[in-house]
Amino acid sequence: MVPMTLHEIAQAVGGALHDAVDPVAVVDRPGVIDSRLVEPGALFIALPGEHTDGHRFAEAAVRAGATGVLAARPVGVPAIVVADVQAAMGALARAVLDRLKAPTVIGLTGSAGKTSTKDLLAQVLETIDTTVATPLSYNGEIGLPLTVFRADEDTRLLVLEMGARGAGHIKYLTGIVPPKVGLVLNVGTAHVGEFGGGKESIAAAKGELVEALPADGLAVLNADDPYVMSMAPRTVAPVLTFGVKTGDVRACGIELDAAGRPSFTLTYRGQSAPVKLGLHGAHHVSNATAAAAVAVGLGASLRQTADALAGARQLTPGRMDITDRPDGVTVIDDAFNANPESMAAALAALTAIAGGRRTVAVLGEMRELGAQSGDHHARLGRLVADSGIHHLIAVGDQDAALVHATAAEGGVNATLVPDRDAALDLLLAYLKPGDVVLVKGSHSTGLEETALHLAEPDATRG
Repeated sequence: MVPMTLHEIAQAVGGALHDAVDPVAVVDRPGVIDSRLVEPGALFIALPGEHTDGHRFAEAAVRAGATGVLAARPVGVPAIVVADVQAAMGALARAVLDRLKAPTVIGLTGSAGKTSTKDLLAQVLETIDTTVATPLSYNGEIGLPLTVFRADEDTRLLVLEMGARGAGHIKYLTGIVPPKVGLVLNVGTAHVGEFGGGKESIAAAKGELVEALPADGLAVLNADDPYVMSMAPRTVAPVLTFGVKTGDVRACGIELDAAGRPSFTLTYRGQSAPVKLGLHGAHHVSNATAAAAVAVGLGASLRQTADALAGARQLTPGRMDITDRPDGVTVIDDAFNANPESMAAALAALTAIAGGRRTVAVLGEMRELGAQSGDHHARLGRLVADSGIHHLIAVGDQDAALVHATAAEGGVNATLVPDRDAALDLLLAYLKPGDVVLVKGSHSTGLEETALHLAEPDATRG
């Protein structure tokens, strides 16, 4: 983080210092919201959490080395007290950005693939200049400032994943950190229940990213997605497109190896370069062309970009992490989250990776789909049947029962279980050497724990 004194931070966020014996004490490590992550010189940010209140840990954070605390009330240790801690995080992120040496800010959004694309893009851009990117999936009102706090005077490229659960969310994020480049991956049905409409509402919200771009910026749009391409008139920036079927930056001649890893020829303006990805699943081809479009748009050569893509790896856990156990079972952990589009991509990857071996799909419910949830889960069951999956374990309640019923009608050997523990018990009894098992569901289903346990070399009951 750019060094700032407690006094300077208080001025930037409109806060008041309390219990600060030394107002010019310096914060020079990134702000954190988890006291266990405090480093000497950090700023601890006291937010109310799902199960506890960060203010309870303020004293422990300072004992661990935090210079001070950003808080909503005095906490008995050096603190900057503000009316709204989350809003103050945004104000501080903007102040940090203003102190940097004008890094190029790249914002990206989409209904699916944001984090995987962000990971690819960060690794490609590192070959151009010093890059800081969103860790994990820190893509909201809290996560975006936390990413900015990780930047310092050497940062030249700042990659920010931007999520939205409704209109105005991305506009708020771009108000904190105005982007120079905006990448829109796709418009799907993730969180459709929270948007209060169909894909049109989601496209309207995602398009706030390109509306925030300056005339000398760059909008990078998915030419294969008509909802994304409808955003082109909403930006004053030049538009560069990417895709598989069409686009300025394209992938041609796509092939999958026995492990489901894609290879293709990357093309741009009459040039071409071969790419063999180390990631699993054909859906990563679109993610790779998106990252490539941003890179060439920022001046990288096509060969440099292709080489960087070939060397890229999955950085964020829970996204197509593949483990080959000693007993011959292959576990595909894609359990971080799920929506209709990512479920379809994961099932395609499962069948490609299996290559004829017995397949088991452990699918949790897809949340936040609103009134359309039943229809989407029924379609998922039919997709499971159409994909030729050998065994389905549907995890959850009403929506899971729909997946189970429609898959069973399609001839799939299907089992319905109430929760992740029941799924794990069934799997440990059912799996045989050579099986390939996919674990996927919305984050709230907790299937990440199931996948992690299954991936252990000696996975057994308990």
